Amino acid sequence: MKIRFSSVLLFALFACNNHQHTLPILGNRDTKTTVVDGKTQVDTIYQTIPPFSLVNQDGDSITQESVKGKMYVADFFFTSCPTICPIMKKQLIRVFEKYKGDANFMILSHTIDPEFDTLALLKDYATRLGSDGKQWMFLRGNREQTYELAEKGYYATAMADSTEPGGYVHSGGLILVDPMGRVRGVYNGTDAAEVDHLLEDIDLLKNEK
Repeated sequence: MKIRFSSVLLFALFACNNHQHTLPILGNRDTKTTVVDGKTQVDTIYQTIPPFSLVNQDGDSITQESVKGKMYVADFFFTSCPTICPIMKKQLIRVFEKYKGDANFMILSHTIDPEFDTLALLKDYATRLGSDGKQWMFLRGNREQTYELAEKGYYATAMADSTEPGGYVHSGGLILVDPMGRVRGVYNGTDAAEVDHLLEDIDLLKNEK
């Protein structure tokens, strides 16, 4: 399986590796100009994760409201993946174990093969990884909508590809999202050193005002 990185992802990896004191806010942005008491004020409007409606391994509906006000890490995978997914999940276990019990932190793992990855299979997969099913959720939805969410929301690659092992290609990125729904970093989930940076940046983001 190839790991594909977008230009945004490469920027994010560069930024994270440089240990900035304030994490960058990735994605498109716009400005809004208002006049208050005769004074012009220009505010920056940052891109956020678009609305989504998915189902977790327990059959519960999960939307953007489910993570409102919470920091979370997102990734894309499929249970029959023969290449990078097991490595990514091993690294995600590290993240989960460090922040287990933190009510303001979640992990959202999105399957890109919903036809094969039934809720029962996702439930078993979550159990085998040691997930509690609440703080670390395994999500399933319409295939095309999931692919669009990956590309336009998380700057990740996710698509069917018959030439790839397992029949799919997807990014190996772990995406850090802040409580306002903005992407703050993307990290190579197959590289332990990159995940070390992710853990550092989660702590940094927790202290951000």
